[in-house]
Amino acid sequence: MAAAVTLAGRGVPVTVFESGPLPGGRARRVKTEGRDLDNGQHILVGAYTELLRLMREVGAPGDALLRLPLQLRYADGFRFRGARDLLFSSRIPWRERLDAVRFFLFLRKSGFRLPEDISVARLLERHGQNGVLGHYVWRPLCVSALNTPPERASAQVFAAVLRDTLAGPRGASDLLLPRVDLSRLFPEPACEFVAARGGEIRLGSPVRSLKELQENFPAVIVAVGPHQLKTLLPERAPEYDYQPIYTCFLQYPGSLALPSPMLGLAEGLVQWVFDRSALTGEAGLAACVISAQGDHQQMAQDELAAACHRELQAALGALPDPQWSRVIAEKRATIACGAGLRRLDFRIGDGLLLAGDYLDPDYPPTLEAAVRSGIRAARELS
Repeated sequence: MAAAVTLAGRGVPVTVFESGPLPGGRARRVKTEGRDLDNGQHILVGAYTELLRLMREVGAPGDALLRLPLQLRYADGFRFRGARDLLFSSRIPWRERLDAVRFFLFLRKSGFRLPEDISVARLLERHGQNGVLGHYVWRPLCVSALNTPPERASAQVFAAVLRDTLAGPRGASDLLLPRVDLSRLFPEPACEFVAARGGEIRLGSPVRSLKELQENFPAVIVAVGPHQLKTLLPERAPEYDYQPIYTCFLQYPGSLALPSPMLGLAEGLVQWVFDRSALTGEAGLAACVISAQGDHQQMAQDELAAACHRELQAALGALPDPQWSRVIAEKRATIACGAGLRRLDFRIGDGLLLAGDYLDPDYPPTLEAAVRSGIRAARELS
């Protein structure tokens, strides 16, 4: 949709082929058991400049995002509010704070470019960041941004994330939490934008072969997950490892008031829990997020939902049994963003381009990376 909007905004007529009933890929509304839910609990940050720009361009609702200055708040009482706490937090030993300042100075001095790409775990170990900050800040940020365990994750990509958020301009590290479902956040306004400029959106229209499209259109942008390239472009399909994202929705009776719209759990399976009542007005609904690989992948959905409920009870106190639960498992949510990862060139041939969150040469596979790739492909054509 980012590619389509960019082309439509330049007066280029576009046709979008979408295999599903709704556009949006990994960030869309789904109907399950008669209920509308998001197919994951995405968050944005202030550094997502291209996505935010396109949202404004297509007329996404002005109140679609709740902006919060960076604050990682945990159920056990730990809080992290950015650079200020690197200097002043009494919850962090002074030696760790000093090492953290040295760590950031090292990154700044190097322009956030590392002499070699190693794992995030090794980077943290080298700079004495495996204590309180490692547990509550660096490792959770790595998993959330790169969707890859620190033992495998690329330190260079992690450094780029820190460059654009914690070390970025004012507001870059702000958390932007959706207050509308993910389809309304961008894909649906994008469809309206394209249609209003003479474009066409064909929902429920899977593409089985690119040959016919290339015969009927002067250019084609292939914006699918990399694993789907095995069907469309078998000779170019990359061999990637993948990482999952599981979102467990738990519906409690009455209201559920979390201390914060986004709350961290420092132990167990669940990494973050979101208060959907505070965000989207869905009373009593909690969304528990588990990013990257782990033991939860071997659990049945009911078993995993029960485990998430137990962890919420342990963190928040007595809770009634949920009225219903639903686990949405994106088993190939992103590629594994490992050290030394080689990215594909988005140029495949004359009039044939790729777009996708796995292509960005600098960023982890995020919504911003996906949008950047669509814009890049569109600009190549126009």
